Amino acid sequence: MSDRFEKGMTTRRRVLGDAHVNRAEASRTTFDTPFQDMITEGAWGTLWSNDSISDRERSMLTLSLLAATGNFEEIPMHIRATANTGASPQDVMQAFMHVAVYAGVPKANHAIKLAKQTFAEMGVPL
Repeated sequence: MSDRFEKGMTTRRRVLGDAHVNRAEASRTTFDTPFQDMITEGAWGTLWSNDSISDRERSMLTLSLLAATGNFEEIPMHIRATANTGASPQDVMQAFMHVAVYAGVPKANHAIKLAKQTFAEMGVPL
């Protein structure tokens, strides 16, 4: 494995947690291994491992972009990651309020619904 892959895996585990990464790794197949390697090296080894902004800020950006582009499937995973990134529920709400203004109220509304459900599952008071 490359240094970027190893760095990416370390960052991925720090942000998403060992349990999530272990589940993802256990479901890896020869079909999706090239994709998983690319994500680990690119998203986690390059982007999330870059220290020019904090994990908290990166978390807020990621949630905003997921909501703004309608990629709702990954929002719960990234809400759970806020326990590790330091983004508070208030930070998340601010991110989604930006989504409402710049990308549309329906997208923000759905993202907020998912966040509320996920925070409740996590036992995070709102």
